[in-house]
Amino acid sequence: MYHDPTQMEPLFPGGAEHLRDLAVDIVRRSAALGGQLHPITRTTISRHLRIINSYYSNLIEGHSTHPADIERAMRKEYAKDPAKRALQRESLAHIKVQQEVEERSKAEPELNIAEADFLQWVHRRFYEGLPDEFRKVTDPQTREEFEVIPGELRRREVEVGRHIAPRHDTLGVFLNRFASFYHRSRFHGADPVIAAAAAHHRLMWIHPFLDGNGRVARLFTDAYLTRVPVDGHGLWTVSRGLARRRDDYMAALTWGDARRENDYDGRRNLSNKGLIHFCEFFLEICLDQIHFMNELLQLDSLLDRIRGYVELRKSKVIAAPTPDYESMKLEMMYLLQEVMLRGEMTRGEAARATGLPERTARIYLKQLLDEGLLMSESAKGRVHLGLPTHVSGYWFPNLYPEQLVST
Repeated sequence: MYHDPTQMEPLFPGGAEHLRDLAVDIVRRSAALGGQLHPITRTTISRHLRIINSYYSNLIEGHSTHPADIERAMRKEYAKDPAKRALQRESLAHIKVQQEVEERSKAEPELNIAEADFLQWVHRRFYEGLPDEFRKVTDPQTREEFEVIPGELRRREVEVGRHIAPRHDTLGVFLNRFASFYHRSRFHGADPVIAAAAAHHRLMWIHPFLDGNGRVARLFTDAYLTRVPVDGHGLWTVSRGLARRRDDYMAALTWGDARRENDYDGRRNLSNKGLIHFCEFFLEICLDQIHFMNELLQLDSLLDRIRGYVELRKSKVIAAPTPDYESMKLEMMYLLQEVMLRGEMTRGEAARATGLPERTARIYLKQLLDEGLLMSESAKGRVHLGLPTHVSGYWFPNLYPEQLVST
């Protein structure tokens, strides 16, 4: 059983220059992502992706909550079914912690997010928002049930598949080593991106909590990539890629757990080849998701999809999200395009943007606000783009599985 932090080395893959090529490509391609979009529009899309990130992170754990149900929960509209309501609360907890992590990371630039205190804070904030039934874990062998205490390091031994995690009474020294090695200041050039991948695996390997390690690791990794910094991160989510290849993700984690094979496999306790394999898999997932979002965020194509959606709503090929809403008029497209390109506009500009009389333009503007396609911080304030989940599948196809139907 692991008891010495040297037993989780190597902590950074050696002899793998191709990983640096992947890392450089990630930084370059991510920085160009969404470059044609107005900063306010980019912020709106990033906020929408918190819902998507929550959906996919929970899906990796075997919990599926349709983004539309997550959106309803954000409006405090909970399902009557207790199981479905619990999943809504779980998703809300994840979204809230994502936002808190982003805000804390910006407010405390000197914070070492690899420290145990930060990791425990993430775990505590997440589990404080969960329903009671999600704070319990059952031992697969003894069937004994244990309560998961928010933010508390585990106090018993665990096995994850074939991996026996470090002894619970040595977690402090393992986490201290983790914090010192993965401090952002230690890495330069493209290496911080590789370090994010390696740290993701080694945090899962330590398994510091009785439950919730996967979610904490993914939230930590998102924060780490932001700290690198990888410009454009937030307009793509690695959790989507990991969820879509969940079996490969689990297999890659197992590869990274492997013991050193021979003298050609590094000089440490764990396999250098295994860590290289995991980092390569992880970085390729990042690149795949950047490419996917780059295709979706091409301005001309995005405007075409918005135009197509309005035309389909006008002809009633697509039904209104609720019977309260009417079919759409083509002039509404001009309002949506205006805020997409400019980020925001005043309500008084609706007539100019549509070429309609002011009263008619305001009626159209009100419908877009009522449907959530436009949003405003106040009753008379400027309007900016909204992204309700009922249009996500049309404006951003394949962002989440369309076959899921919310009931």
